[in-house]
Parts: sequence; C-alpha cells; structure tokens
Amino acid sequence: MQALTDTRPEQTLAQVLRKRVEHCGDKPWLLVDDRAFSYREIDRRSNRLVKFLQRLEIGFGDTVLLMLPDTADFVVTWCALAKLGAIEVPVNTYLRGGVLAHVINDSLAATLIIDRKYIDRIETIAHELKSLKCIVLYSENADGTEPGLPDSLRNLYQELRFEDHFADVEAVIDPGPTYTDLMAVMYTSGTTGPSKGVMITQAHAYEYALSVVELLELRSNDVYYAPLPLFHIAGQWAVVYACCIRSATAVLAGTFGLGKFWDEVNHYHATCTFLLGAMANFLYQQPETPQDTDNTLERALVVPLLPETEQFKQRFDCLVSATWGSTEVNVPMRSGFVLPNSRTCGRVATDRYEVRIVDKDDNELPPNVPGEAVVRAKEPWILMAGYWNHPKWTVSAWRNLWLHSGDMLMRDEQGNFYFVDRIKDAIRRRGENISSMEVENEINLNSSVLECAVIPVDSTHTEQEVMAVVVLRDDERLDPLELTKFLEPRMAYFMVPRYIDIVEALPKTQTGKIQKYKLRENGITPTTWDREAAGYKLKK
Repeated sequence: MQALTDTRPEQTLAQVLRKRVEHCGDKPWLLVDDRAFSYREIDRRSNRLVKFLQRLEIGFGDTVLLMLPDTADFVVTWCALAKLGAIEVPVNTYLRGGVLAHVINDSLAATLIIDRKYIDRIETIAHELKSLKCIVLYSENADGTEPGLPDSLRNLYQELRFEDHFADVEAVIDPGPTYTDLMAVMYTSGTTGPSKGVMITQAHAYEYALSVVELLELRSNDVYYAPLPLFHIAGQWAVVYACCIRSATAVLAGTFGLGKFWDEVNHYHATCTFLLGAMANFLYQQPETPQDTDNTLERALVVPLLPETEQFKQRFDCLVSATWGSTEVNVPMRSGFVLPNSRTCGRVATDRYEVRIVDKDDNELPPNVPGEAVVRAKEPWILMAGYWNHPKWTVSAWRNLWLHSGDMLMRDEQGNFYFVDRIKDAIRRRGENISSMEVENEINLNSSVLECAVIPVDSTHTEQEVMAVVVLRDDERLDPLELTKFLEPRMAYFMVPRYIDIVEALPKTQTGKIQKYKLRENGITPTTWDREAAGYKLKK
C-alpha cells in the first residue's frame, strides 16, 4: 500500500518566515518609530535567540511568559519560541496584582521575559508565584547600565539580561515543530470574567492570520497599520503574521491614540488597518474636517461594524469589511467589501468551517432567531486545542461535539450572520430578549455621548432591568431624563434603560474592549439615576 503523505501547505511560522527570507529577505517586515526591520534581520536575530533559549534549557513544549512592550524584539522572541517549539504566553502589560499572579501561575511557566519597567509588578506578588524560576530582564535601548532585579527578587529567581545572551551563531532547528504542535497559550482579555488560557496550534495561528489576509485582500505592497498591542492575538497574528504570509509591511503602532491615528497612517503611507468597533466609533465621532478624505488608507477591517459604516466609508474614502471570531473559534466569517448592510459580520467560510445557531439544548434555530453560535472546523487543528491546565472547561466548551463560542448570533435567510451579544450580556426583561449592543448603538447616536455600555441588573420583578453606563464628550452635559426622551422614540419601550449612570470613563482592556463584568459587579451605584424612582413613565 502506498504511504500517505502530508500535502498540507506550510502552516508553521518558521516555514512561512523561511519563504519570505528566500523571496524578499531585505524587504521591511516591521516599521517601528521610523526604523525598518527586514524579514532577514528578524529571522537571523530570532535564530540567535533560539541558542540562548536552549542554553536556558527551554525546549519543545515549555511555556515561556512574555511581558514586553511593542518592539521588534517582541516579534524576534515570538519567532524564536515558535521555531524552537516552545509555547509563547504573552502577558497583558497592564496586568497587576492577583490577575497577573493568576496568569503566571496558571501558565506553569518557569521563565519570564519582562521589560524592566514592569518588574515592580512581580515584586508585589512574588510570594504568590509557584512555578517561576528565571527572570530575563529586557530594555528597549539597553546600554549595559540598566538595573538588575531588586534585592527582594534576587534570591528568589535566576537573573539574566536579555541583551547579553544572544548567541554568536544562529541555531538551525530541523525539522522543527509541525502545524499540529502548540505555538501559544493566549489568555483571553477578561471581558466576561477571569482570563482563560486558550491553547493555539501552529495551524490555528496560521489560519487566523490567513483569514485577515483574505478579509483585507492584503497585498505584498501594502503597509498595514493597526493600533493593537502585540500581547493580543489580533496584534500578533492579524497584523504581523498576516503581513508575513503576504510579504507586506506591518507598522508597530502600539496602543490606539485618537490624536495620532491619521497622522501616523499618512506618515507611514499605510494602506490598510484593523479597528475594533470602539476605535472606529471614536474616529467617526470626531468633528468632520475638509481633510477627512485626504489620507492614504484604502481598506479597513472593522469589528464589529458601526451603524454608520456607509457614512464612515464615504467620510474617510475607504472600503470596510467585517467578521466575527474569537481566540477560541478562530475567524469563521467573511463579509467582503460589498456589505449587505451595516450590521452583518459576514457569511461562513464554508470551505473551512461549519457554524450553527442553537438554543440552550443545542437544537439548531431557524433564521432570524438569536442563539449561541457553535463552530466546527473542516480542516484539522484550526480551532482551539482546549483551555490550558483546565480540562473541565475544555469539555464544557466542546459539548455535543461543537465548540461553544459564548456569543449570541443570528442568521438571515440569505446566510448573512449578525452578532447580537455575548450570552452573559444579553438581557431578559419581562419576557423580552434585548441586545445590549442594539441599545448601545442608539445611545451613541446622541451628540453628547462619547461611548456607553449597557448591562443587565437584577429586577425585583424577576429577570432583569436594563442599565446604561454612559461617558459624555468633553464639555458636554446630558441629563438622564433628556437621554431617556431621546431614546424613547428610537426603540421599543422595554429596551429603554431604566437605570442610567453617567461616568468619567469605562473600564477597558488594553485593546479597547469594555469590561462589562466589572460594570455588572458594580451594578447600581449611588450616582445611578432610576427612571421609575424619578416618576417618569414610558409610552408603550
């Protein structure tokens, strides 16, 4: 019998990068603060770092924590770990205290590569850490004079300097990891509760990046600007890895900045970008100027779409596409640049995925009925391999042989899908199901509102009531009763928030996602306005 052979295309980072070096090695892969780093330079530097990691006895399958700023060396380290077959665990650089200790302990990593400016975070939780043995200190502009570990940590951990331990020669990893091997453990951003470590294979990472290549129709001459941190899955793979697949150039822009976005897009002659819906909303909410169309941007991936997507496209003279996905389920949807409306998240990429909308018992629902989106893959290894160190969570997520997303979606008769809400954020009020996103979209149309979050709160009448937490634009004033009267003709009476809290800012992750679980924990506060207590009755 003829032996079976693997005919799958190269789906490991090492294989993809090797091809880029062969075909366009001197082309810039990264632009960081006006400095260009070629594919060849990143490849060689990461090969030298592999030798260092081997000397630390870091090998195949070992987890390694990265708590680094958005520099080229972050990408170098990520590439080195991927070539070695070690498992990268990127850490949100804003984490502190117990949440940071949870990620470090849960990862089971013995080694942490960390920028010196974050070391005080480790000092305050050192007594809680269980597996950590070695700390590698990093500085972006190291000159040999940087301080080492503080005395409180020096006796607890082996101390090394990142900049002192590159090998003189490049390592050659052959054959290296395959597409079935784990590449990373990515901790979810914690919008709905404590972070979970999602196990990502090399094939999963490749597929995620490839999906964005398709969604943006990425080309080799593109300059891709995306204000997403590298510790985030979209920062690494939707931007940097996607560019590697298509031989394009990525701008490491760091965090999103409203004041710098268009200046930097034009400075780098960026042709495409990835925007979270909140980022796109901030850009759209700015006062219009005659220069709005005077930019180099051609295409944008916006997730989720704004209700004003068509106006956004015209105002900034760019195309927009959309999708739906997550760290766990990858990116099963494609919208294309010809959008049927400003609410869709696309259609299923049926060559690689199956998606169903189901009820609480996993029965498939008909069109136009919202339910949980569950996913299966037609290609192996492109969905999460499970939750790291938590097999019970894995079994629960994969029940009935479908991966449960935790997201509520709906599909229409034409096969277009629509994101409705996170399951935990959906509101049930006196028999009516309410999408928090739909209420938020209407609130954001008020000219005084900068952004908002809508959450469920417990009701004395059983089920839940609707609460809106609202941030106003600078120098704007808005009375909760005025906002109520603004919303009343725009939505069904049962959707109008009973409770309104006007605050200075919303709690967010570093990638701009609103942490609704924190708002739910706060619930009704002393500053919350109650429509019923105020005596205002809605017209039904």
